Amino acid sequence: MELYPAVDIEGGRVARAHGAMAGPVAALEAFTRAGTRWIHLVDMDRAYGRPDNHELIGAVLQAAAVQVQVGGGLFREDDIDQMFTLGATRVVIGPRGAVDGGLVQRLVARHGTTRLAVGIDAKDGRVAPRGTADILDLTARELATRVARLGIGTIIYNEVTRDGKLTGPDIDGATALAALGLDVIVSGGVGSLDDLRAARAARLAGACVGRALYDGKFTIAEALACLS
Repeated sequence: MELYPAVDIEGGRVARAHGAMAGPVAALEAFTRAGTRWIHLVDMDRAYGRPDNHELIGAVLQAAAVQVQVGGGLFREDDIDQMFTLGATRVVIGPRGAVDGGLVQRLVARHGTTRLAVGIDAKDGRVAPRGTADILDLTARELATRVARLGIGTIIYNEVTRDGKLTGPDIDGATALAALGLDVIVSGGVGSLDDLRAARAARLAGACVGRALYDGKFTIAEALACLS
């Protein structure tokens, strides 16, 4: 199981971070020194329809000596292609893009299955794209099934009501998607090493962790030891 420390950029800084870690490149470098193999890099401003952090995203990708998974409001084909040009290892197609089967097919044909993932933000089991008030008439399982048929093998699953709450991720929801034969990375709500142990016990592919690391609930080293 893989750890994905989250570097969520909002207003030019890392959301919920303190001190030097509020700088996106500084956070990347600190996590890299601590031994992480991946970074989950998200443009929160783009996700919520605000002016994006294109230059900062580029700077982080240029500085990265580890693999970087990039997401945050990426539902336009040109924007997704641009993330690869900037150096992303894997790009997360947002739910507003993932519902467009033609777009997913074109991206898979161009970039391959291993370099793409689909982000599924959900509320009470239904797809609820971040940055909108919409709850789609589509379940997380239905969307995951659709994109799996198009060649997507990795899902980043986030129960939006748990984001930043440190109350635990939706392991049951993530496990239901993993039962489809998908690699599922759970996101939203990880607050303790026990949450990571639960994700590992459920045989999930990974977990994105943000606030718990910035608040000092546990360290990268502790998390990696827990998941090894």
